[in-house]
Amino acid sequence: MSDVNEAKWYVVHTYSGYENKVKTILEKTVEKRGMQDIIQEINVPTEDVFEIKDGKKKAVKRKKYPGYVFIKLVSNFENLKDSEEPSAADKELWYLIRNTRGVTGFVSTNPNKPLPITDSDLAAMGIATDWVPDVDYDIGDTIRVITGPFADSICVVEEMNYEKQQVKVKIAMFGRETPVYLDFTQVERI
Repeated sequence: MSDVNEAKWYVVHTYSGYENKVKTILEKTVEKRGMQDIIQEINVPTEDVFEIKDGKKKAVKRKKYPGYVFIKLVSNFENLKDSEEPSAADKELWYLIRNTRGVTGFVSTNPNKPLPITDSDLAAMGIATDWVPDVDYDIGDTIRVITGPFADSICVVEEMNYEKQQVKVKIAMFGRETPVYLDFTQVERI
């Protein structure tokens, strides 16, 4: 299908409230057409939030990015020069996704050329990827917080969670050390 065998994540804009319908329709289409090697994953990111109804606290899932569906697929879109035409297979893939009921289009700076989102951007958005940032620190190392409310704090790494891409450190606040979880991208080794 494509010269590039590595799947990349693309973001598709949908009508509000159609995210799960788009996901279901695309999953059925992928299965029916045997396209699992091309469209590898379809994700509507959700988060658990607590709502209080009738005085009771209840956990509910809420869409993190309403109106957006994330699709991991193999294509050659990003390698095309502006004057180049996509292959017939890529045109068909683009047509299939764009013409799914509820889809308004790919999120891209160029309406004729869908562009993938980087793994680091996905990780920053809290969407699971296989990407692991190149960290040059380990448990017991002294690090500096470079962004966020604890910027310029010096602390020691106590735990590393590669799945969540976070470190656990203790930061002195209000006269005592408090455990804080920070993203890998928020700290650097000193």
